[in-house]
Amino acid sequence: MGKKKKKKKKGGLSRALASSSKGREQSPLRPKYVEKKPPCQATCPSGNNIREFVRTIAQAERVGQSNEEALERAWQVYTNTSPFPSVCGRVCPAPCETECNRKELEGAVSINKVERAIGDYGVEKGLGLKMLTEEKKPQKVAVIGGGPSGFSCAYQLARRGYGATVFEALDKPGGMLRWGIPGYRLPESVLDAEIQKILDLGVELKCGVKVGKDVSIDELQQSYDAIYVALGAQQGVTLGVDGEEAPNVFSGVDFLSRFHHGEQLDLGSDVVVIIVGGGDTAIDAARICKRLGANVTVLYRRTLEEMPAIKEEVEEAIEEGIKIEFLAAPTGFKKEGNLVTAMRCIRMELGEPDDSGRRRPVPIEGSEFEIPASAVISAISQKPDFSGFESLLDGKWISIDDQGATKVDGIWAGGDVAQLDLVTTAVGHGRRAAEAIERKFLGTAAEPDNMPVIRTDKMRLDHYEKAERQEPASLNVDERLGDVEKEVNLGLAAGQVIEESRRCMSCGMCFDCEKCWLFCQDQAIDKPLEKGLIYKFKLENCTGCKKCAEECPCGFIEMH
Repeated sequence: MGKKKKKKKKGGLSRALASSSKGREQSPLRPKYVEKKPPCQATCPSGNNIREFVRTIAQAERVGQSNEEALERAWQVYTNTSPFPSVCGRVCPAPCETECNRKELEGAVSINKVERAIGDYGVEKGLGLKMLTEEKKPQKVAVIGGGPSGFSCAYQLARRGYGATVFEALDKPGGMLRWGIPGYRLPESVLDAEIQKILDLGVELKCGVKVGKDVSIDELQQSYDAIYVALGAQQGVTLGVDGEEAPNVFSGVDFLSRFHHGEQLDLGSDVVVIIVGGGDTAIDAARICKRLGANVTVLYRRTLEEMPAIKEEVEEAIEEGIKIEFLAAPTGFKKEGNLVTAMRCIRMELGEPDDSGRRRPVPIEGSEFEIPASAVISAISQKPDFSGFESLLDGKWISIDDQGATKVDGIWAGGDVAQLDLVTTAVGHGRRAAEAIERKFLGTAAEPDNMPVIRTDKMRLDHYEKAERQEPASLNVDERLGDVEKEVNLGLAAGQVIEESRRCMSCGMCFDCEKCWLFCQDQAIDKPLEKGLIYKFKLENCTGCKKCAEECPCGFIEMH
């Protein structure tokens, strides 16, 4: 008789997968899929579904989609919450990235740059915004202000079948996006394209109509079923020092508006831009002045760390030769005749924190100095013109609840009228108000959002492959300064968009990594044949060993 062949032992994971669960200790706990909200999404002022639009691009090849199909799908996901991906991809300071879980590895995902790529694809391909219904509802809504908040509200109302009319005081729509942001940051063609998509849904636009002057809010209440107030902050705040009435002293928003309207401004050679609060308007004004040939000094009373302007913009301003005097504040003007010739200043030091949490700047006695100035731009802050809206005010601002409702029934508000904030905050206010207005029409209540936010302590970061952040190309300094309208930041190349999207860790949602299936010792997980689908538990085989939950990189599996 021949010798019996020895059976080859299965080793490692194969043996574990093949072994029976009989005889092993049983746990009463069983795995359960629990979707969680990624911190980027929880922080996004617009409430965008960031994880979904980024991973749509990341998983395109895996699920058999072309890159073009994935970009179109990502655009549809994005525009469900905001009609401005191309705009916001350029001007938003990306608070979402400050909370991105990937920052604990090689750095946050460049969500902002992926967002821009999605928006630019939509503009390039002429993609149209999607209606949620073809039914025309009887209710009409007046939207006061043709900026990001007003158009966001009008868009969400129109796609739900409601009539929306936007009243814009100026001759063109866009608000501060058009009149307050330079073309080298936001090309006018991009803004026009995304506004046109909203108008294509049937939103009516009435330019040159100033509500509160040409028509009262009371008159609008007689003709419309609801009103959304979204005035932009287009009035500059004065410094409050003697001499600022001089003809060569401008507010930041006034300077930017006059520049965008094509006015030829004689600034001379030495321009002082003063920053006391806002930041972005001041840096924008400073960089325009530099492109117009002036020597520019920015005065800021705190340090670079406290400066609220977008850091990338500040770095580029310094690269362009703009001088920033930190820890310095204005005290007055030196004049010859009716013109300012110098800015009187004083050095500051940081003291105790103020109400904002930042350390309060304190003057240093005896540290006074002067900066020669052929013009001064006071970009300390800005505010809306509330003429005709006094009945809505609660102090200096319009008070709104968490749904955007004001103290006057039937009137909602958002954006800069509530408090100065980001463009994306204004967009989020508009969507939120539109949803609240529809609920008012339908007599329904808001559904609570109780989804928990996932943090890295519930994830397995060691299961993610190393992937460095992709950086976009930009113009060199000579190219920037040679054309005031030429866009500085060129965005990510097509391949970079894919690579950057793949850095997304899909926090709180399955991304088909196979880890649960690979580590399961009980053959209690069914792997779907089709890529991109969530795996199924076979609980009859499960012993509750917890390996699937322990090894899930994104924290999607919990034991219950």
